Amino acid sequence: MTEPLLVDRTDAVVTLTLNRPTAMNALDVALKEALRDTLAELETDRSCRAVVLAGAGGAFSAGQDLREHVRVLESTDSNALDTVRAHYNPIAARLANLPKPVVAAVRGMAAGAGASLAFLADIRIGGPSTSFLMAFAKVGLAADTGASWTLPRLVGHAKAIELLLLAEPVRAQDACQLGLLNRLMPDDEQVLPAAQELAARLAAGPTVAYGAIKRQLSIADAGTLADALAAEAQAQTICGGTADHRAATAAFVNKQKPVFEGR
Repeated sequence: MTEPLLVDRTDAVVTLTLNRPTAMNALDVALKEALRDTLAELETDRSCRAVVLAGAGGAFSAGQDLREHVRVLESTDSNALDTVRAHYNPIAARLANLPKPVVAAVRGMAAGAGASLAFLADIRIGGPSTSFLMAFAKVGLAADTGASWTLPRLVGHAKAIELLLLAEPVRAQDACQLGLLNRLMPDDEQVLPAAQELAARLAAGPTVAYGAIKRQLSIADAGTLADALAAEAQAQTICGGTADHRAATAAFVNKQKPVFEGR
């Protein structure tokens, strides 16, 4: 049986590949559970210092597997949309709060929950075929997998409403200009290697500080200046006690290149 999620480890970088290429990596229960549970393991895995999220074949992810969803709707199960609480919410929370950098290699279409997954990454890299489609309204649904939180932060409130209500595709160049992509490669074949190269660079950095930066920004996005200042004080207390901070400070004074160990 083909694994729905491929997990590849190269040094301190873990690449998670959504592996249903014949279904455009649509998210069925098996794939959602594998992604949710693997992310939970990576939260405390000290050997993992950066994550790459990718899709097999020519698409990143078409979002919810609607063929599976139709079968659930036609069944006697009255909890057809429990997948939001059971799968999508935990996946979104774990991706957003992962205390290490996440880079999304977005080749081809990223639609619905597939686009939402990409938006939860810290950095998104695409190619000429990359496109995003907030497809929820096309099937009579509202946004999920954190899109109501991530999308306004990426493109602003007005543009987020437009993308969600009109459900029109956003092509690569426009996605880059809007901030849905951080980097646009000239060739689709360069997308995954570029994402892995960037993840390797981040994996060699101060992992604890990266996690603290992510927490700071999350708190500051939703809070007051006082909240942000408190978060900064807490973060610097934590980071200031790390071996990485002490070693990097000594390296700077001695005009040497710092070597970070992620602790």
